Amino acid sequence: MERNLQDVVVLDLTKVLAGPYCGMLLSDMGAKVIKIEVPERGDDSRAYGPFQNGESIYYAGLNRGKLGMTLNLKTKEGQEIFKDLVKKADIVIENYRPGTMEKFDLGYDKLKEINPKIIYGSISGYGHTGPYSQRAGYDIVGQAMGGLMSTTGWADSKPTRTGTPMGDVLGGLNLAIGVLSALHRQRMTGKGEKVDVALVDSVVSAMQNINMIYTSEGRIPERIGNRYESTYPYDSFEASDGDVIIAAANDGLYCRFCKLIGREDLITDQRFATIQGRLDNNVALKEEIEKWSVNHTIDEISDLLNENGIPSCPINTVDRIVKDKQIAGARNMFPKQEHPVAGEIVLTNNAIKYTETTSEPHKPAPLLGEHNDYIFTELLGYTDEDVNTFKEKKVI
Repeated sequence: MERNLQDVVVLDLTKVLAGPYCGMLLSDMGAKVIKIEVPERGDDSRAYGPFQNGESIYYAGLNRGKLGMTLNLKTKEGQEIFKDLVKKADIVIENYRPGTMEKFDLGYDKLKEINPKIIYGSISGYGHTGPYSQRAGYDIVGQAMGGLMSTTGWADSKPTRTGTPMGDVLGGLNLAIGVLSALHRQRMTGKGEKVDVALVDSVVSAMQNINMIYTSEGRIPERIGNRYESTYPYDSFEASDGDVIIAAANDGLYCRFCKLIGREDLITDQRFATIQGRLDNNVALKEEIEKWSVNHTIDEISDLLNENGIPSCPINTVDRIVKDKQIAGARNMFPKQEHPVAGEIVLTNNAIKYTETTSEPHKPAPLLGEHNDYIFTELLGYTDEDVNTFKEKKVI
């Protein structure tokens, strides 16, 4: 099947997770993403586990489908080569600290002189403007500074980082959205632009209704575990073999749920007669619901409730997710791929599905510098002698 970005060339200078996640999405959608890495060492994540046959699966998952080249941007020759690449590219993405590309004389102002249509996408901790712009930023900084950690956990627990690097993932998603939007404008006007995404901003934006609690009520949101601020029951409940989500989020669903479990008395109980009453008395209501739920398994509860139109699901561990008939089966969220060193690996798919085109992973992540010869000779037109000289000078 065709891919939507088959005519798009992306120069990917990013490393670790946030930037590579953006590049991964663009590659899955068909863009020719050229992964540019430091010679000899490469992306830091090549040293991050888990490993299979000595190959980083962390790296393999986030950089699948890309063409791999090495280039030392600290050298004059490397900078000139990069400028040649920019002439042939549509998008550049990087996640250096603000000002780093300018030190190489490769900032957006310089690159747009070379290619006025270039889309320049950047991810950093705090963005390229403001008093914190020069501070370093990682996922945990985004989660903490953006407020996510302050509302994650239980009332008697310390602020908690989410188990997955949501700050990085949100930053990567926002950059992908940003550069594609800018590319659409570029196709209409012929003009490029810079897309400036901050990890902290990405987390703050995702907080949405949590922020609004304070801005509208003046109340600082607290950690409340798995329940929701706006309705109840919308929480996790103990089952005989784990925990299960029950989300009877409105009066109709709540009444249906109570009848289904044989507890019509919970409908007429004045403490629970309204959404606000159920919120105010959530502890008591949870105790009543768990008198029923502890006698059933997570799958029994989920199946029963879903059959009756009430949102519910187990709190899955990864071993269950990779075998799930919906997630792993119908939605193909764990496709297999043959890697030249690691062998057969299991990837985590992206979440975007199309009807007429595909965004499934299509090629393995590159070995370090794997496509140097192709990029330098066929794409850029350098001779074999030029390439050998670059190697001798440690430009590549």
